[in-house]
Amino acid sequence: QVQLVESGGGLVQAGGSLRLSCAASGSITSIHYMNWYYQAPGKQRELVASISSGGSTNYADSVKGRFTISRDNARNTVYLQMNSLKPEDTAVYFCNAAISTSFTLRDYWGQGTQVTVSS
Repeated sequence: QVQLVESGGGLVQAGGSLRLSCAASGSITSIHYMNWYYQAPGKQRELVASISSGGSTNYADSVKGRFTISRDNARNTVYLQMNSLKPEDTAVYFCNAAISTSFTLRDYWGQGTQVTVSS
């Protein structure tokens, strides 16, 4: 059984910073891409940032220059460093990853962590 567990969300003032973490555990053979999504109230889930197994990154235009995605392959963990936060960044942030086990290759999702940015 593979699990993704996020941490690091919370309440922060505009202009502040937060660092999200997402740790994968279970009978993992390898982890391919790892992503962060966010979902604001009443809106669809959107891709924020992605990182490949080789370390290539992509960002949504709205977060370029402010957010940085990174991963620690030894710890099966992906991070999202969020700087210069804005009220419009308020959302539930979800971790997503494509993970291989001995039997399958499939997408997994974390439970989400709330980020609230006050003005």
